[in-house]
Order: sequence, then structure tokens, then C-alpha cells
Amino acid sequence: MIYPKLVRKEDCKTDIHIVLYEEGTSEEGEPIIALEGNFKCNYQDKARRVLTPEKVLIELKAKAFFYEDIAPNLPTISGGEVTIFGEKREIYQ
Repeated sequence: MIYPKLVRKEDCKTDIHIVLYEEGTSEEGEPIIALEGNFKCNYQDKARRVLTPEKVLIELKAKAFFYEDIAPNLPTISGGEVTIFGEKREIYQ
């Protein structure tokens, strides 16, 4: 299936390192790496404060848009992590 392009190639200027995991774990209990590589993306983030009775929590939401499908062989992404601007972040959704 061919999906529409969300961003133009010239808008993808931010360097990002991605590690995507397959579903399941290895024999040692570690996640199985399905894809690892460096890409260019259009990165957008925002932060907000969520006040709870116990403490103040800062929530960061970010989106990375790519020019093309970076993992065409993966039907689903069960998790992973990205490194962007020197910060390692977990893929939540």
C-alpha cells in the first residue's frame, strides 16, 4: 500500500538515530532489534507541565516525520528509542 507523503524531503533536516524493536524478546530477555540507523526527519516537540497532588511532572511530546517509510518490512512497531540532539528518548506510541 502506498501512503501519501506527510513532509517534503527538503523539510527533513534534523539528524535522528533510531532503534526499533520487534515484538518479543531474545533468549537473554533483551528486546530484538528490528531496525537501527541514522535518518533525517522533520522533528517537532512541545513540553507541558502536569500538576499532580504529589509533585510537578513535565511531559514532553514529540513527533518525527519522515519523507518515506523507514521500516517498510515492519508491520507494527512495538517500541524502540531515538537519539536526537544528543538526548536518548523512548518511543511510546
